[in-house]
Amino acid sequence: MKKWIGRVAAALVVIVLVAFVALATWEPFWAKREGILPPQASYSAEIIRDEFGVPHIYGERDRDVAYGVAIAHSEDDFATLQDVVAMARGRYGAIAGQDGAAIDYVYHLLDARGTADRHYPGLPEDTRALFEAYATGLNDYAEQNPDEIKLGNLFPVNGKDVAAGFALRQPFFFGLNNVIEPLVAGEDLRAEYGPDIPGYPREGTPARAEGQDEAEKVAYSPFGKDAAHNGSNAFAVTPEKSGGPTILVSNSHQPWRGGVAWYELVVESEEGWHYAGANFPGSPFPFLGHNEALGWTNTVNTPDMVDVYELELDETGNRYRFGGEWRDLETRTVTLPVKIGPIVLPIRRDVHRSVHGPVIINDRGAFAFRYGGIDNLGQLDAYYRMNKAESLEEWEAILARMDIPSTNFIYGDQEGNIAYVYNAALPDRPEGPNWRGVLDGSDPALVWGGPVDYEELPRYLNPASGWLYNANNAPFTAAGEGSDLSPDEFAPELGVELKQTNRSRRAWKLMTEAERLDRETLEEIKYDTDYERSGYVANLWEDLAALDLSDDPDLDRARNLLLGWDFRADNIGRADSLALLMIREFMSSSYQNNPWPDVREELAKAVDHLETHFGRIDPPMGDLLRLRQGEVDLPLDGGSDTLRASTLWDVEEDGRLAVRHGDSFIQWVEWLPGERVASRSIQPFGAATTKPQSPHYTDQSTLFIQHRLKPVHFWREDVLANAVTRKTVTHR
Repeated sequence: MKKWIGRVAAALVVIVLVAFVALATWEPFWAKREGILPPQASYSAEIIRDEFGVPHIYGERDRDVAYGVAIAHSEDDFATLQDVVAMARGRYGAIAGQDGAAIDYVYHLLDARGTADRHYPGLPEDTRALFEAYATGLNDYAEQNPDEIKLGNLFPVNGKDVAAGFALRQPFFFGLNNVIEPLVAGEDLRAEYGPDIPGYPREGTPARAEGQDEAEKVAYSPFGKDAAHNGSNAFAVTPEKSGGPTILVSNSHQPWRGGVAWYELVVESEEGWHYAGANFPGSPFPFLGHNEALGWTNTVNTPDMVDVYELELDETGNRYRFGGEWRDLETRTVTLPVKIGPIVLPIRRDVHRSVHGPVIINDRGAFAFRYGGIDNLGQLDAYYRMNKAESLEEWEAILARMDIPSTNFIYGDQEGNIAYVYNAALPDRPEGPNWRGVLDGSDPALVWGGPVDYEELPRYLNPASGWLYNANNAPFTAAGEGSDLSPDEFAPELGVELKQTNRSRRAWKLMTEAERLDRETLEEIKYDTDYERSGYVANLWEDLAALDLSDDPDLDRARNLLLGWDFRADNIGRADSLALLMIREFMSSSYQNNPWPDVREELAKAVDHLETHFGRIDPPMGDLLRLRQGEVDLPLDGGSDTLRASTLWDVEEDGRLAVRHGDSFIQWVEWLPGERVASRSIQPFGAATTKPQSPHYTDQSTLFIQHRLKPVHFWREDVLANAVTRKTVTHR
């Protein structure tokens, strides 16, 4: 008997071990693909790095440069590039667990690969050549550095894989996650485009599922949990207003690490591609910056780009009513790899589509959604062409194709022109229906075909004021009194946002008051740390003043300190740290249309944090707010919604706030009449943010906290004069 029991136990151990090995190893074998052949092409690029490690990439052809971009970026941040590639192949859950699997679900839900399969072959040959060369660079680096590989059989990739990553990520810039997440959870949809007040739920939406805990939420965005906070400031000034050059200032607010952290580079080929700016991991070209003649920058806009439809399903749940007939719901089962400790579980999920677009079925019903730019891959070609545009007319003609689904564009050029385009592939909706509510999925008249004409978008060109700005606000305060557009000129069906941010209020006020917007004045505006006492800030301070704190002297003392605050997050005032902790939740509540937080509870939390970690409620803000990476630990200024932005942070064990999102890539471009373009830039850390052994891991940090910029070496003679390393990379 004992012998039999021992044999059974041994057999069970073997079974468990076999199961463990299978779960630990199945995913790379399952994901292996055949037929991904090396391209029958050769590439050669020169990579010159300057004193800050910024790569300047040269090639005879544009495709040679794209190959070099992949190699240079891989040298600096191959870890993040692998995450992006895994997302583009629906395998991120095998790296990042549940949050990664949520992104993989969206990859399948949006049919990102299908979009690439359908439209990548139709892109111009030279654009596809750019993407194939970039993919080859990733493959070559992976082959030459096997010790850095995170996930088996992730490589090789091809241009279509890179394109699928674009199809996945672009819709989240205008907030698609704010539809997907609540639909998956059975919650109320938030009205992103409502008034600048707390709350404001979207009408007619599925109710929040009972018992849904906040801790159960996962990030369905490839940008992670910071997706709702992507922002930016941008400024453009004419020579007449500056007293000298055309000025273009890019002041992006993005995460400092990860898949949408900026990577600075300069590219130049003998085919006329010469551009200095920054891209995101997974792109062969910069998304913003400047060439010799012109430049642009972007800020996130949040127009109403998504419509939600409730479907009527039949008793089988496999068909939906549409136009008086029953249609089959397209359903396929996908496998999501979910890493849990040392094993990867294969989780099967059904994804659905209707004629409207992706479909999510929850406890409340079946809901389809349709969004601007759906099933369009034209942005891959549009950004490339804009990089090489030589005039305002050429640049705007590319933008007018409506291939880039969203983001504001602020423009400047050597001719003294400035422009602002509220760019968005806004759905061409007919008048009448309540487009902010959940729509009748059975009505074909509610399924729009494409975007409105470019001429219907809010646009500015050379306003009389001589300046333009955007700070993630409505396009109707952009150029000053007398130059601003009126919201009455634009149909409500367009869904143009109406919100203002503190940054927009400050920028509009300061630029209006400035007699001249020269470099010194504009720098003061860009690094401004003040809050206007209006909007959610005014509401918060009114609530603080109204609190009855007679039962808690400590909270009363903190409240009185805040009531005497100077509304400047400049590291000087005694109340700066307390205000910093208080404001962010109320800003998020207002802009994301979440419930207004309990003011007393938030005050108590802020007081408890400061007393616990600092022993006082009025420590210098620079002791609390830190720029931290590796051995670098520096004080920061600015708040969650100031023009000098420190937007999001991690609370560390010592109670300090390590900023991870805010002012990121800053580029200052100037065109003086008769002179060549010149620019300066800065990043919070350096060119190699994930390589602690690199001298460029944090070498820009001190300049960053001092509000200083470094030179951009745009011209080849300057690059060579400041070269620190120089090499040629090839693929034969």
